[in-house]
Amino acid sequence: MFGTLSEEAEVKVPASKAWALYGTLEIAKHVIGNALEAVDVIEGDGGPGTILKLTFKPGLGFPYYYEKFTKVDNENMIKEAEVVEGGFLDVGFTLYRIRFEIKENPNDDMGSSCLQKLTIEYDVKEEFAANASFVTNEPLLGILKVANEYLLKSN
Repeated sequence: MFGTLSEEAEVKVPASKAWALYGTLEIAKHVIGNALEAVDVIEGDGGPGTILKLTFKPGLGFPYYYEKFTKVDNENMIKEAEVVEGGFLDVGFTLYRIRFEIKENPNDDMGSSCLQKLTIEYDVKEEFAANASFVTNEPLLGILKVANEYLLKSN
């Protein structure tokens, strides 16, 4: 069973500034303390192949999972990460991918704002289809909120 969830928000900073946050490991520093207790870099420098261990606060579902950056496209400002161990994979998912996209705002001729889009794609085995309810846009909303606050303060 395949599904997607997506959230998009405008932020009043240039796309290049938003990408400097989302396209690097910098975003990890800002989401610790909300749903995450820790983000540890296991391997890599933020480019494709980088592996992170995300440790969640108690009571938020999974204790941890490892994710791997499968795509970091600086030209098109797209980053994708897939869970490669723990978390969703332990409850019947065969795919759990998060995609961050930063786009120029087509309604802003001055380039002073951009659109941030976060998407979750998942696939769960039919016998575990009920576990698809674990997928929620709450983490996306939390990341967007924290990132937007940081970007606006540092603007």
